[in-house]
Amino acid sequence: METAVGNSEIIERIEKALNGIRPYLEADGGNVKVLELTDDRVVRLELVGACGSCPMSAMTFKAGLEEAVLKAVPEVIKVEAVNITSPF
Repeated sequence: METAVGNSEIIERIEKALNGIRPYLEADGGNVKVLELTDDRVVRLELVGACGSCPMSAMTFKAGLEEAVLKAVPEVIKVEAVNITSPF
């Protein structure tokens, strides 16, 4: 069974992966926040600031945030954003 220490280490690696994307988000007045790492290894992210209402947020999430987390932290099985603005 995974311990809290294991989860905190995974969250630290998730944050490190997101730190590579944050300068681009911040340049446009936004950011991303890790809300939760579930027991079944799903990461829930919240796009904040300008990113929360940007029509390109779905693309930013898929091509940037999700890809960075899954590549850097293979233990994560899924990345979800809780507040993506649909481009449609």
